[in-house]
Amino acid sequence: MFNRSRRTLVASAVAGLACLAAALPAAAQNYPVRPITMIVPWGAGGGTDAVARILASLLEKDLGQPVTVVNRTGGSGVVGHAAIASAPADGYTIGLATVEIGMMHWQGLTQLTGASYTPIGLVNADPAGIQVRADAPYKTVNDLLAAIKANPGKFKASGTGQGGIWHLAIAGLLLDQKIDPAALPWVPSNGAAPGLQDLVAGGVEVAPVSLPEARSLIDAGRVKSLAIMDAKPSTLYPNVPTLKSATGSNWTMAAWRGVLAPKGLPAPIQARLAESVRKAVASKEYNDFMTSRGLGVIYGGPDEMTKFMAKSDAEMGVTMKAVGLVK
Repeated sequence: MFNRSRRTLVASAVAGLACLAAALPAAAQNYPVRPITMIVPWGAGGGTDAVARILASLLEKDLGQPVTVVNRTGGSGVVGHAAIASAPADGYTIGLATVEIGMMHWQGLTQLTGASYTPIGLVNADPAGIQVRADAPYKTVNDLLAAIKANPGKFKASGTGQGGIWHLAIAGLLLDQKIDPAALPWVPSNGAAPGLQDLVAGGVEVAPVSLPEARSLIDAGRVKSLAIMDAKPSTLYPNVPTLKSATGSNWTMAAWRGVLAPKGLPAPIQARLAESVRKAVASKEYNDFMTSRGLGVIYGGPDEMTKFMAKSDAEMGVTMKAVGLVK
C-alpha cells in the first residue's frame, strides 16, 4: 500500500509539473491581457519622451492592448529607472531606459546598472550638439570655447541632471580641449526640454543636447547649433559641422535608448515583447517618424542589448573618472 501511495504521489507531482510547464507558454501566448505602462525617466517634450510615444503606439497595435507612457522624472533619472526596476516582473510595466543607467551608479546616485533589468531591445542613438541662443555672438564652436576659456565660471550650461549624458558630453569636450570642465558650471534639469527653455530665457548660455531635441527652437530661429559631437554630419541639419571638422577634436558622445523590463521577467514574455519591439523598429512608421526628427535608428535584441549596456557602462566609467564625476 505504501508503494502504491508513493507511486500515486509521484505520478501526481509529475503531472503537476507537466501542467505547469505547459501553462507557461500558454500564459505567454495570452500575454498581454490588460494595459501596459511604459515608464519614461525624463520629462515630456524631450527626445526620450518622443521615442517612447511612437514606440508605445506601435506596440499597442501589435500587442492588442493600450500602452500608456508615464513620465517619472527626478533624481537625474534615478526616479524613473528605479520605478522600472521595482515594478512587478509580469510584463505589464516596462520602460524606455537611457544611457544614464550606465552612469548613475558611478556617481553614487543608485546601485542600479543595466544588469538590474531584463533587456528587451535597443531602439535609438543620438549624438550631442552644442546649442546657444540665436542672438549669441558666437559664430563657431571655437568662438564659444575661447569665450569659456577666457571667462571661467561666467557661462553656464544645462540639458539634463548633474552627471547626465549631456553634462558628460560638454565636460568631456572641454577636457579634450584642455579647458577645465569647471569653467562651464552645470545647471541640473529634468531633461533637454527644460534645459532649452532655460537657454532661451537667458538662465544658461549653452545646451549641449541632441539636435532633434533642439529642433523646434532651431527652426523657430531662437536657438542655433554650433557643432555636433559625431563623426558624421546630422541628416536633420547637414550644415552643422562636426567637432572634427570644426576643431580637429575626435571627441564624440551620443545618448542611447532601449526598452527594459524588471529583472526576472519570464522568458516567454520577454520574447513576446522583444519581437514586438523588433517589428516596431523595423516598421516604416517608426523609421519615417525618426527620420523626420533626425533621430538615429538602431536595433539590438536582448542579447545584443546586454553586451551593449555592459560596454557602455565600462566606457562611461572611464570618461567620468577622467572628468572627476565618479564618487
